[in-house]
Amino acid sequence: MPQPLALVFYERLMPGSQLVNRLQDLNYRVLVLNSIELLVATAKREKPLLLLTDLLTASDVCGAIARIKTETDTSHLPIIAFAPESETALIAAAQKAGANFAVTETGLNSHLPHMIDRALQVD
Repeated sequence: MPQPLALVFYERLMPGSQLVNRLQDLNYRVLVLNSIELLVATAKREKPLLLLTDLLTASDVCGAIARIKTETDTSHLPIIAFAPESETALIAAAQKAGANFAVTETGLNSHLPHMIDRALQVD
């Protein structure tokens, strides 16, 4: 059985590379993006099982989340967004934009497998 694909967007090296390593440990194939302009098109083309994105970037991540959630081809895509604990406004904005989960980096690190399972549940 092929490994499921997780699409990961980040600009900050530490949380991003740690997340990629954890996903690979969980047996995901990971495609990393560091350009927000490519995010929506890549999600359409690659059809990942899951998208994880860092919110603390110079890019409009919440705008990209909103576009993904309104596009017919990608609206079903589970999105987990994360930011440092001090960035509560970014976390709230990601939730408003449509992220399935918008969490702190600590929460993501502590509960990644559980969050993935919850994000992938079909109602």
